[in-house]
Amino acid sequence: MTVIVLASTGVWNPFPTMWDWVDRSEPISEPDVVWQQRVGGTPKSVTIAGDTVIVEQRTRVEARSLATGTQLWERKADWAAVAGGDRDAVVAVGKLLVKGYELLDPATGVVRRHDDQAVAVWTYRDLLLDVHCTAATDCTLSAWEPRGTRPRWTAFLPGVHSGMLADNPELLGSRRLGTPRIDGGVAGPEGVPPLLGFPVDGRVHVVDTATGRVLQNVQPGREERLAVIGGRLLRITATSRDGTCYFTISAVDPANGREVWRRAGVNLRTADYAGCVQREDPQGARNVLIGVAPDGREAVIDGYDGRLLQVGADGEKLLAVDDRYALVRSADKHSILGRELSVDRTRWTRAAGGKSGAALTPYAAVIAEDKPSRLIAVDPRTGRELVVLRTSANALAVGPNGMIIGEGREIGYVRWGAAGSSVAPPPAGGDVPAPRPDGSYLPPSDQGSCGPKKELC
Repeated sequence: MTVIVLASTGVWNPFPTMWDWVDRSEPISEPDVVWQQRVGGTPKSVTIAGDTVIVEQRTRVEARSLATGTQLWERKADWAAVAGGDRDAVVAVGKLLVKGYELLDPATGVVRRHDDQAVAVWTYRDLLLDVHCTAATDCTLSAWEPRGTRPRWTAFLPGVHSGMLADNPELLGSRRLGTPRIDGGVAGPEGVPPLLGFPVDGRVHVVDTATGRVLQNVQPGREERLAVIGGRLLRITATSRDGTCYFTISAVDPANGREVWRRAGVNLRTADYAGCVQREDPQGARNVLIGVAPDGREAVIDGYDGRLLQVGADGEKLLAVDDRYALVRSADKHSILGRELSVDRTRWTRAAGGKSGAALTPYAAVIAEDKPSRLIAVDPRTGRELVVLRTSANALAVGPNGMIIGEGREIGYVRWGAAGSSVAPPPAGGDVPAPRPDGSYLPPSDQGSCGPKKELC
């Protein structure tokens, strides 16, 4: 009893290191991360923005130093999204059910631009879009450079979805493959596609992101679903006949309305087989689609010209895909294969369990393994290991030199080539793929460097 009283009154502490142990977090990985911090709440999203880490939580957003993990600033916000690249990043923040947003400097939290009327914001690596509505059927879409002070262009839209839409409402494009323990936004903001499809009152308005021109105003047919991918408007038809669904994909050039390619028999997984009603966007990423052939093999299709970029073997499973690479689980479920789409060949193979998941980012391919629980980052072209972590944490964000992992409220930063990894960090300009100066990526087909619509030439 005496010991308890003395300890509780602070006269004497018989366990001098006990409370240090309670306050100190256990390392979330082995090897240890560069830094580990406990944030104010469970992160909704984490993004590497230059030299800072932006952590979005339920009612607030905070920024931390990428080098040390030290908190740089914090403010109340119901949503947050990062636009721009490493050198011109901004953080858009706002409140639910309140019009407008603010653009903050990621390093200081200083307001760079304020808007009090926008009902929705879309953030990309090279562009920020917002929409203002003076009436339900009278809206203006504006495109801004991430740190610009005047719109690059504006376009009229006859309305948007009802209600306050906050950040990045869904447009008619593709949906990425997902996997447990790797956040869906791990790659950070993408480059803006050449065309965007805005759903308005059952119709689709196709907007050219280079000029702001509204190229098409289309209503889908009864058995159709529309998607805008790879600079094309895709009309996906699912017809119920003979107890099954028959699919046809027709790709239209929105500039002139002409069909440029067509494929039949490829299932883009848009229908739930309840009368072949299409309720989902097709799977894919950037300018490519994922389809299933009649023989059950998965294929990657170029959205621009309809070419088959990669056709899997029987029993293989696509885990991740982008414009350049595909990660595939082997038919025996013992390996992950890294394939380059432009040549349709396997670049590397590594052993992996049957429940392993993967994701592709501009800087690394991330693999999540179970039993033992690990996170692995590799060069997507060569399979060269960048880091191997023994951890049950999730991969939250990937940058040029490392990634953020997290578990609960704990987040930490690991650099490529961390102690215990088998390789040194990749050299600047080395094999780790990086965006071009304008934030775009080389297309997988023979389009050259002009882009899907030759808009760069």
